[in-house]
Order: sequence, then C-alpha cells, then structure tokens
Amino acid sequence: MKKFRFNNIADVQAFRISADSSNYFAILFDKPLDDIENIFVVEIFNVGGATPPNEHATAHEFFYVLHGEGIARCNDKEVTIKKGDSLLLHPGNDHAIRNTGTGKLYTLTVMTPNEGFSELIRSGESVTLDAEDLSVLSGE
Repeated sequence: MKKFRFNNIADVQAFRISADSSNYFAILFDKPLDDIENIFVVEIFNVGGATPPNEHATAHEFFYVLHGEGIARCNDKEVTIKKGDSLLLHPGNDHAIRNTGTGKLYTLTVMTPNEGFSELIRSGESVTLDAEDLSVLSGE
C-alpha cells in the first residue's frame, strides 16, 4: 500500500484534451499514477479560454481559483470567480468555466470520483508548462 507521493510542479505531466482546446491540465494525482478513484489537476485557461459545457453523472467537481479571474456557470446561474474563491458542482448539473481576465486563469480542480476524466485528459496531446505557468504554480 502506498503511503504518499510527492510532486514538484516542474515534474508533472500536462495535457490538452484536443488541439482546439483553450485550456490544459497539469495532472497532480490520478488513478494511473496513484491508484485512486479521483483526480487532482491544475487546470490552466488561456486568455478567453473556457471549458465546453458539460455535466457529470456521479462525480462532484471542485474548483479553487489559484490565480486570475473568470465566470463559472451552473445551469442558468453565473458567478464571477477570482483568486481565493472556490466552487463545488454537484452531479447532473450543466456547467462551464471561462476565463474573463487579461491573463491566464489557474484552478485547482478535483473530480470525485474520476468518472473517466483522467483517461480523457491523458488521451489528449502532451504540453509543456511554460515559464508563466511554473512561476504562478510555484507561488513566485
């Protein structure tokens, strides 16, 4: 049984789900790496970037804004989100996040259970975190 696993942000794998995606994911912990039933990522939204509208059958999705600002929509309600805000979405709700700021939007995103999210992310193209990503995520 694993006791713990340590990550350094410079060493994590990052993926973009598809070539036209305006956000990408730095995987912190997931089933392939840690044999767990949830996923922890840093989700990075380019300027103007957004998730496509989506919903989850059984999973709760949590967002904690690390840097930047945006709009979170759940069904027909929208809220402004910024650094320090958190959001919990319950299963069965149509939702989307979009970056409305002048820089990138960074969220710690957790989905419990994974509900295929890790596999979807890993099926995309590998990306390299840039200097800005590493600076923000290192707290510099």
